Amino acid sequence: MPATGRTRKVFTGSVVTSKKAEPTSHPNRKRRLWRFFWKLSLILLVLFGAYIIYLDAQIKHHFSGNKWQVPAQIYARPLQLQKGEEITRKEVLDELKLLGYRRVNQIQGSGEYSVSQAAINIYRRAFHFPDGFQPLRQLAIRWNGARIASITDLQTDQSLQQVRLESWLVTRLASGSQEDRMLVTLEDVPPLLVKALTLTEDRDFYSHHGIAPLSIIRALLANIAAGRTVQGGSTLTQQLVKNLYLTRERSLERKIKEALMAIIIDARYSKDKIIQAYLNEVFLGQSGDMAVHGFGLASYFYFDRPVYELDETEIAMLVGMIKGPSYYNPRKYPERAIERRNLVLRLLLEGNELTPQQYELAVSRPVGIATGDSLATGKHPAFMTQVRKELQTILADPNIRESGVKVFTTLDIYAQRRAEQALTSTLDRLQPGREATLEGAMVVSDIGSGEVRALVGGRNVSFAGFNRALDAVRPIGSLVKPAVYLTALEQPAQYNLATPLEDKPLSLSDEHGDNWQPQNFDKTYRGSVPLIDALSLSLNVPTVNLGLELGIDNVAATLKNLGVKRPVPEVPALTLGAVALTPFETNQIYQTIANNGAYRPLHTVSAIVSVNNRLMWRQAEYGEQRVNEESAYLLNYALYKVATEGTAKAIGRTYDNINMAGKTGTTDDYRDSWFAGYDRNNLATVWVGNDENRSTGLTGSTGALPVFLAYQQLQEPKSLSRRFPNGLGIAHFDPVTGAVVTAGCQGSMSVPAVLDALPPAQGCVGQLGEKAPAKKAKDKSWWERLFGG
Repeated sequence: MPATGRTRKVFTGSVVTSKKAEPTSHPNRKRRLWRFFWKLSLILLVLFGAYIIYLDAQIKHHFSGNKWQVPAQIYARPLQLQKGEEITRKEVLDELKLLGYRRVNQIQGSGEYSVSQAAINIYRRAFHFPDGFQPLRQLAIRWNGARIASITDLQTDQSLQQVRLESWLVTRLASGSQEDRMLVTLEDVPPLLVKALTLTEDRDFYSHHGIAPLSIIRALLANIAAGRTVQGGSTLTQQLVKNLYLTRERSLERKIKEALMAIIIDARYSKDKIIQAYLNEVFLGQSGDMAVHGFGLASYFYFDRPVYELDETEIAMLVGMIKGPSYYNPRKYPERAIERRNLVLRLLLEGNELTPQQYELAVSRPVGIATGDSLATGKHPAFMTQVRKELQTILADPNIRESGVKVFTTLDIYAQRRAEQALTSTLDRLQPGREATLEGAMVVSDIGSGEVRALVGGRNVSFAGFNRALDAVRPIGSLVKPAVYLTALEQPAQYNLATPLEDKPLSLSDEHGDNWQPQNFDKTYRGSVPLIDALSLSLNVPTVNLGLELGIDNVAATLKNLGVKRPVPEVPALTLGAVALTPFETNQIYQTIANNGAYRPLHTVSAIVSVNNRLMWRQAEYGEQRVNEESAYLLNYALYKVATEGTAKAIGRTYDNINMAGKTGTTDDYRDSWFAGYDRNNLATVWVGNDENRSTGLTGSTGALPVFLAYQQLQEPKSLSRRFPNGLGIAHFDPVTGAVVTAGCQGSMSVPAVLDALPPAQGCVGQLGEKAPAKKAKDKSWWERLFGG
């Protein structure tokens, strides 16, 4: 019968036993393990997904935003060429060399120029000026003597009235990151550079998805075979990730993170965006303390030209340096650099990017590396200090200043270098035999615009410390006197250039009741002297008399009108320079005087453009006529006489065919030597002294004036000329009495004057030489006259 129930018999030999069935636990355990595995996998997948999301967010925040802190790019003023302008061929050629233009026999591409007897032909670069983009342009410039006769567009044969060369990139105001770069777009870069980069560093860049496993395997096998690292398997994307996001740590974890981030970047961004980021990020050398990143800056650093002008040899040199910028530094190791460059050129040949003829020509070229000084940071620190001051006011947010903005300044690099050379060489010549170290400062500005062309803060022109041009507040001595005489000349019915001023011993009580007895420099007195002679000879006593008669408060008001913003002490000694100003502030006074009485604020920043070439800020065309033109003209005429017959007559002796004007200044005990002088276009203010405020033994004529002359001898000054204002004419005066006489009287003096303000002319007979009372101060203390006592 069949067995029933839940037991069965088991026969084992002669013994028969009975056993319960065991539960099937093995399948259950397997199911539990599978459930655990799937849960764990799900958790890991969620964590991995979260990690990917985290990496993606990190990449997106950085990659899509402002990836780098980029120093503000500081540009000099552009050279404007105008038909009829007085500018020599040499000055234009100097500017082209400064801008890194290449001299060729026939211009064919951007950044080239050729020279013939008839003209200079220029292939001017495209450039984003603050007022808009200017495309490439082929120009021919011809001269007639010292003036430009014509400017022609060679492509259209159009005659042009004026044209600009692009602004020279002077330096960068580097941030604290110790990294420097100049951002470029893919459109800025020669296609051959991208080809060389991918052929050398990542042949499969356009086909892989951020990582290239086959490349890694190839590199691994090559390294094993060589017994050392001879190849890298990283793609350009991985190199970018490593530079942008990761440390230099060598570990499996970092390598996995690098690969994941490379895949994310490749999935999120186009190949063009990735390679553009790489072009801006890659490390290509060291400039002092600053690391040179990106091909944009490296192109200037090594070849002194923009990246789009690089030829195949220069491209190969830069691409070859990626493997080891220090090891292949062409300045230190030219043989290594050439060998590496030629390897890149061979890859271009094999990739059919170069013809055999191009390849042979390229490998035969020398290194051809520029000095690298053109973009060195820290140059011209005195000028850059003023730029920084203005930038902090214009762009208060430091993040904006470090976003690669382009700052267009008023700097004339030639004026700056000449001012530096003139100051240092003159002080070196004057130094022997003096105990205290001579120091100095110099400010050069454009008269018409108020643009500062040069600024020197001390004898050591590369020292970024105490800036005497901006911060040394010193008494200005006789440089104040033109303000006294201008106050008088603004009253043409009472004063003109021939008005006699009293020059006799003078004794005054000051506000403290102390006796003050000013004297002339030569300790002599002339009885009376015409106003123009008192100024040109810088006589003290007639100036004090005139100032007291005018009222010290009125003289102080004139100084403020000329641009002085500090409080002005209203004391008699103000007429002889008892007001302390910086050279920069003093230059502002003379800018207004030299500009026919039109005040223009001195400034070094003219415009700011964003990294995307959008105009962010422009200097306002602010100006104000603060002195009437007739009075300003008369004062300028008197200051011209200073340079020909007065205390600065060394100018007239040196330049007998070029008119200039100016004023010397000396303070008590020869502590400060000053000179402010100008030609047609530019004004230069010079201070010479020492930081201990000790006597230098130098007057304005023997200290500061020689610096001005040394500066002018390094350039080509333009003769001073000023438009004759309406209402002015040449009048004739008795030099002793100041009476108006008719033309042709023997011994009369002829000077410009406001004709409508003069009395009718008298005849010659019985007039010339007759004494008339000179203008003199009333017998009251200055304190009583100031307050109407």
